Amino acid sequence: MFTGLIQAQGIISPEGRDRFKISIAPAQNHSFLHELVKGDSIAVDGVCLTVEKLLPDSFIVTASPETLERTTLGSRSETSSYVNLEPSLQVGSKLGGHFVTGHVDGVACLKQSVAAERSWEMTFGPLNPLSESWQDHIARYLIPKGSIAVNGISLTIADCDPQGSWFQCAVIPLTYEETNLSMLEEGNWVNLESDILGKYVNKLLNHPVANNSESEITVSFLAEHGYL
Repeated sequence: MFTGLIQAQGIISPEGRDRFKISIAPAQNHSFLHELVKGDSIAVDGVCLTVEKLLPDSFIVTASPETLERTTLGSRSETSSYVNLEPSLQVGSKLGGHFVTGHVDGVACLKQSVAAERSWEMTFGPLNPLSESWQDHIARYLIPKGSIAVNGISLTIADCDPQGSWFQCAVIPLTYEETNLSMLEEGNWVNLESDILGKYVNKLLNHPVANNSESEITVSFLAEHGYL
């Protein structure tokens, strides 16, 4: 479990000839590298991976074929590039972002980035507007003031269209400067994870029991008890 609050940036590069093994070195001398132990979970651009080997200035992880296919790591693991890093949440730690699992739901691309007076207004959308995967796993969970993880960063959705074909986030200077959002160019891909709370609500509302008029679990029941 993660919070979407990035702790450091790292430089990702291939580890030898095995395309599934990835080496990651923190771009800055960050203390959490020395706190990692073998078997720890760590979010790399929003993807939950396991630390398999620790080196003096880096660590090694393995990404499965599905992970490489469904996330941006498939293209980025072959060349050196910057990624956002967050160690897993510890009991008693502050939860400053939102609940992030590290299970990427889809990939989007940066449509536009505009510098405003106190933020960067960044607009993201699907690679394929007609993608059923986008509609099923991303679009239905996009709501104004809702949460979404972009490259592992907890962001608030400032605006989106009713169909969920795009969404916009206002990124504050601190987040922009200390994550790889500042390195994105229009057309670049990012990993997205929808809000897990929205997924559970959607599951409950579409469950056969919830749609049974004789059941005690109804939309009004969920609303009354704070689920909606």
